[in-house]
Amino acid sequence: MEKNGVMLSGDRPTVMVTNDDGIDAPGLRALVHVLVSFNRFNILVCAPDSEKSAVSHSITWRSAVSVKPVEISGATSFAVSGTPADCTSLGISKALFPSIPDLVISGINMGSNCGYHVLYSGTVAGAREAFFNGVPSVSISYDWAGGRSNVNDFILAAEACLPIISSIMVEIKKKTYPQNCFLNIDVPTNVVCHKGYRQTKQGKSIVKMGWKQVTSDAQGGKMLSTMTMEMNSSSNFESNASSAPHDHLLFKRQLRGSHVEDGDTDYCSLQEGYITITPLGALSHAELDAEAYFKEWLPGVTERYFSSAL
Repeated sequence: MEKNGVMLSGDRPTVMVTNDDGIDAPGLRALVHVLVSFNRFNILVCAPDSEKSAVSHSITWRSAVSVKPVEISGATSFAVSGTPADCTSLGISKALFPSIPDLVISGINMGSNCGYHVLYSGTVAGAREAFFNGVPSVSISYDWAGGRSNVNDFILAAEACLPIISSIMVEIKKKTYPQNCFLNIDVPTNVVCHKGYRQTKQGKSIVKMGWKQVTSDAQGGKMLSTMTMEMNSSSNFESNASSAPHDHLLFKRQLRGSHVEDGDTDYCSLQEGYITITPLGALSHAELDAEAYFKEWLPGVTERYFSSAL
């Protein structure tokens, strides 16, 4: 089959890769390299043309997105001027590629995506968008640690996830893969010594952030996609930093600590050295005790309102 110059082998399943760090990010390039070397899939790439970290599930609504072919060995690849959710939506629509991929993989992200950070993550949104449209999907993140990690760890992380990806494809081919969830995978910092796979549940871990007034974009360091601060900003960042007009105020996010819970959650298991496999959905149910509270509270709202108004 051919469309927009895309040729796919009919006897191989197709994997489409996206991310939120951008099409040139080492995590995406490592994942594509490992998948191509595996030599069992057609590989498509539809990813943002620049970094789109922490854009969550935002979409481009009022304007067109531009799409540009990009050379990545062994893959048919396009850079898109939109968000991760845009890239997935376009890539599975049959407007760009000739067919719907069998599996969408979003990643590999530089930095973990656990707990409440799942809601901020463009990486997870890339997989969630496929899930919305009935296409099996996986998001993959590597727990990058400054000073300890290097770009080769993305290759190791991709290789560590290859058995999961291959097994998913087997279930898809047998039509036994579940349609009511997608998977969020996090790979520990020391991937060489990981303790194996562990199914986990999404926890409530979160990095606490505040705000500080600054006089220029360079002041206060640069927030990285790993939700850490780089205080020694590069000269390029300094030269591109802007100051606010005299009648504007500038504020930058600051890290204020973190909240981490105990238990068998994604974050805790990741820190113990496991590759965490967390099935996710898209519904935002409240805790059961909150639902019970409002079930009792709601019927009396009108009576209490009119009683207080008298």
